Order: sequence, then C-alpha cells, then structure tokens
Amino acid sequence: QLQASGGGVVQPGGSLRLSCTASFSLDYYGITWFRQAPGKERERVSCISSSGGATYYADSVKGRFIGSRDNAENKILLEMSSLEPEDTAVYYCATPDWRRLGAYCSSAIHEYDYWGQGTLVTVSS
Repeated sequence: QLQASGGGVVQPGGSLRLSCTASFSLDYYGITWFRQAPGKERERVSCISSSGGATYYADSVKGRFIGSRDNAENKILLEMSSLEPEDTAVYYCATPDWRRLGAYCSSAIHEYDYWGQGTLVTVSS
C-alpha cells in the first residue's frame, strides 16, 4: 500500500528526490526510509513525523538528505544530495499499522507493517 519512486543512476555528488505515496491517507502516519545495499542488512536512513515537525537522519546521511512531506498530495519526499557510492541501495519507505503509530522511526524492521516496493539508487561514475 506504499509506493516508493524516484530512484535512478546518478554520478557521485549528484542529487535525487525520492517520493513515497500511499493508497490511504498518510496524514496521521510518520514515515521511515530504510535502505538495503547488496549483501548488507536493511538500515534506517531517515524518519519524518506526521506533522513534519520532527525528523531523524542517520549519521551517514546527515547534512545531505532532507525529508519533507506534502500532505495535500499525500506524499513524503526524501531529497538526497552530495550522493556517494556508499549510498547505492534499494530505498524503501515504511510505516507501522495505525494502532501503533508511535512506533514509526523504530530501527526494528518488525515494527513496520506497510512497505513500499523499493526504488533503486545507484551512485556511480
């Protein structure tokens, strides 16, 4: 019920904007972005609260990634800049069931009930 899009191939130092949409209203949902690089575990990258007033960024992306939301368009965005080859991964958006909305931004994958299908980001020269 979530759809992640916006991935692609970009050179180091480049930028991409990821988008997460849903078949239901995201107004009350905090959204978390994860990524999974080949051969590695899925890791939490960024979170944004339902109001957009609270955000979290992993140390590895802090200062380069910015999360935002457009509730009018039912869309969550992740602006990625100064991309590095180490950012190459499949990126997923996720959120818990409405009965556990406060669990968003958990690093534990099992807390999440809804996942986007993933969008591939490749950073390569």
